[in-house]
Amino acid sequence: MALKVVVLGGTKGIGRALARQLAARGDQVHLLGRDAEELAKCAADLQARRPSPAPVGFTSCDLERPEGFAPALAAADAALGGFDTVVVTAGLFATQARLQSDREFTRRLLTVNFAHTVVFCEEVREYLLARGGGTLCVVSSVAGERGRKPVVLYGASKAGLSAYLEGLDHAFRGAGLRTICVKPGFVRTSMTDGLPEPPFAAEPEQVATTVVRAIDRGTPVVYAPPIWALVMMVIRLLPRAVMRRIGF
Repeated sequence: MALKVVVLGGTKGIGRALARQLAARGDQVHLLGRDAEELAKCAADLQARRPSPAPVGFTSCDLERPEGFAPALAAADAALGGFDTVVVTAGLFATQARLQSDREFTRRLLTVNFAHTVVFCEEVREYLLARGGGTLCVVSSVAGERGRKPVVLYGASKAGLSAYLEGLDHAFRGAGLRTICVKPGFVRTSMTDGLPEPPFAAEPEQVATTVVRAIDRGTPVVYAPPIWALVMMVIRLLPRAVMRRIGF
């Protein structure tokens, strides 16, 4: 049975690759994002990829403006005739060096990646539970697994998000809300252009394939690519003294 999916952040990177895969297999997709021109282009692209003609709608929604969350979800509800799945891939990223030198951007990143994403997810939780359940899939990061020198601040924002999503899953899966926390490693997107690539760097399409599978199965936590599950298992076991010495 085809899903009715709302994608926040579907105009770039992982979100765009994921929206394309969902549309191509026949799921109905409604895009949320802050750039109306990009939303229109991506909606037209998705419409062309669908196996049968059907409009792909879009609505402006900016994670820096929480007052717009409820209206955006209401617009998606009206366009899709109700929805059962929400995917959140939007967020901010910057290197540790930039964040340490730009306090205002640090504030924005921490607010968007944690506080406002949680507020958006709470709107989704209320909507889905009122309709008997559904799936909330949110992209976090392996950067939140442990405190690490190269990603102190970005990692902290993702650690908080991952903890929230785990708690949400414990609290509401029995009521029908399937919460999925996606933890990618390094992904080649516009956000990571120019950065040195670590091992296991992935393309957005690889991550999207893993995420679609997790949505279908309801997997609570998924690493993308899957090799990161093993990498982070080792990292979690390292003593703090060792973590201080290494640059990972």
